[in-house]
Amino acid sequence: MLNPPNFYEQSGSYINLLKRMTQRLQHGNVNDRVFETVQKSFQKELSLEKIVLSHAESDRLLRQVLKAVLTDMLTRLDGAD
Repeated sequence: MLNPPNFYEQSGSYINLLKRMTQRLQHGNVNDRVFETVQKSFQKELSLEKIVLSHAESDRLLRQVLKAVLTDMLTRLDGAD
């Protein structure tokens, strides 16, 4: 599908599209699904390592792992430009 003439020159078009797409993904619980995927993989890997952590230690490690995964994803995205 071709963009209409001057599509990118319309000041609100791209911003409005960005807002709509972001809202749809947020309402579709994409954030929750990403978190659940990382959390399940984290629990699986923790089990494979046969390491027992306290609840506080596990929570802290999960936060650090999730942050590292998301940072890596952003780095990859920035490199795709």
